[in-house]
Amino acid sequence: MSPKILPIVFLIISNVFMTFAWYGHLKFENRPLYLVILVSWGIALAEYCFAVPANRIGHSVYNAAELKTMQEVITLVVFSIFSVLYLGEQFTINHLVGFGCICLGAFFIFKGPIG
Repeated sequence: MSPKILPIVFLIISNVFMTFAWYGHLKFENRPLYLVILVSWGIALAEYCFAVPANRIGHSVYNAAELKTMQEVITLVVFSIFSVLYLGEQFTINHLVGFGCICLGAFFIFKGPIG
């Protein structure tokens, strides 16, 4: 797979793991905190197994700011889907506007110098 595409695929996979590590336990409020922390650490380890190679491979074609920007936009997309489908939360116009502003910032990161 292309070094331009593989980091994006790995970042999507890593973000799915991290979203579950950080927010998946919210459906299990009756579990002890120490237990959800340990489970979250285990899930986060899987996340790192994808995030680190994504950045290592991606840095051959993207700079660090571009990689970080991709990761943040992917995080918002993954989290939005997760919060609606897994947590059953509403996605409102406010979320859309706020995420749109972040995506506008991403546009300027990839656009390069202005002027």
